[in-house]
Amino acid sequence: MVKRAKRKQNPRFIKQPRRDPSLTASLPSYPVWQTGVIDLDGPWSWKKIELNYFFSNILPKIQGFESMNWNEILGRNSHEVRVDQIGKKAQKRLVDLNLDDFEKLVSLRLTGKQRVWGIKINNVFKILWWDPNHEVYPSKLRNT
Repeated sequence: MVKRAKRKQNPRFIKQPRRDPSLTASLPSYPVWQTGVIDLDGPWSWKKIELNYFFSNILPKIQGFESMNWNEILGRNSHEVRVDQIGKKAQKRLVDLNLDDFEKLVSLRLTGKQRVWGIKINNVFKILWWDPNHEVYPSKLRNT
């Protein structure tokens, strides 16, 4: 006669693969675009862009960022900017849009003056403003 232990309950066998968080943390993060907060009415409205100009000049540059990871994008004339450093008009516009709870925005450089501004959360870039004249965060010229 073979003795067998009796079970009080049947164990649940749900196997979950273990993930090492350091593996995904070290992988390069590529941009993902979102348009949910895009500003269509303010001084840096996307409605002010001519359709042909958007498709021939702006969209190709944005698509070019998709082949780069965030480490490559930030530091090549594109950078994070603290909200308290941008212009007062831009700060007021963030309040008007109920987006004044973010500490930083990201400026993506398209040309010498032209910028796309947005909010970066992890790898997601929430497109906010089209700044063709570098007005959101004006340059401080040296020796003036």
